[in-house]
Amino acid sequence: MKQTRLILFLVLLLVPVSVYAQRNPPTSEIELKSALLGRTINYRILYPIKYYAAEKQGTRFPVIYLLHGLTGHSNNWLEKTRLALYATHYDLFVVMVEGNDGWYTDSATVPADKYESYILNELIPDVEKRFRVSTVREGRAVAGLSMGGYGAIKFGLKHPEMFALAASMSGAFGAAAWTAKELKDPGAIRDSLLQTFGPDDSPTRKANDVFKLAREVSAKKITPLPYFYIDCGTEDFLFSNNRDFVNLFVELKIPHEYRQLPGAHSWTYWDLQLQEILRLAATELRSQESTVKSTPQ
Repeated sequence: MKQTRLILFLVLLLVPVSVYAQRNPPTSEIELKSALLGRTINYRILYPIKYYAAEKQGTRFPVIYLLHGLTGHSNNWLEKTRLALYATHYDLFVVMVEGNDGWYTDSATVPADKYESYILNELIPDVEKRFRVSTVREGRAVAGLSMGGYGAIKFGLKHPEMFALAASMSGAFGAAAWTAKELKDPGAIRDSLLQTFGPDDSPTRKANDVFKLAREVSAKKITPLPYFYIDCGTEDFLFSNNRDFVNLFVELKIPHEYRQLPGAHSWTYWDLQLQEILRLAATELRSQESTVKSTPQ
């Protein structure tokens, strides 16, 4: 009896590994020649386990676009979190976007750095052409961490017709409002913000300030808005910025879910919260039945 229990215990331990091993292929890196950026840029994808199942060949899967943080890259999600394992529990198609240090914004100072336009007008259409993913709002989500959290919420506010879910972990919501005078320390944060958003009074700052966008959305009473999810660690240096932003959502009566938990601006925290975002995406998004065939991948 003891030996039987031991064998059963070992089998249960191996279940996640065996499920993950069924991925074929687990991930792919896709090369996209961007006319807007004027160069080739890559993105990564993670297939749902059932993508090639016979009974799913007529299904366009819900898709979530993940936006990395400053100084990061699209491969961070696979190398620094257990995304590939967590995703085995859901029928979600995952796209890991490459945004470099461009704040998912069309730059005020570098004409070729049109990262917002690239994502909306080239990347998403490319994914929908190549793969069986949802082409409608109800099956599309965007989420990110830090710089990517800012980008995800910004996309949800500026383009509510495109996303059913916009989620942020440790979002840098003050990005477009931080001025040169406030950014005293040299380095990637200061350099990338000033390069992306330009002078203090630039039109780019005004068009991409999520505090301003939230007030405009509320005033216009745009519906439906995405399901907004925001979380931040209580030891995160962006904690007060997140609280300020969430308080504005409360003031404006914009529906949202907010969580604050013990944690810092770290991969330990993001790896934990990524599980919640995937669960939300699986709950909020819908698959799309379609006879339209994508380019085989």
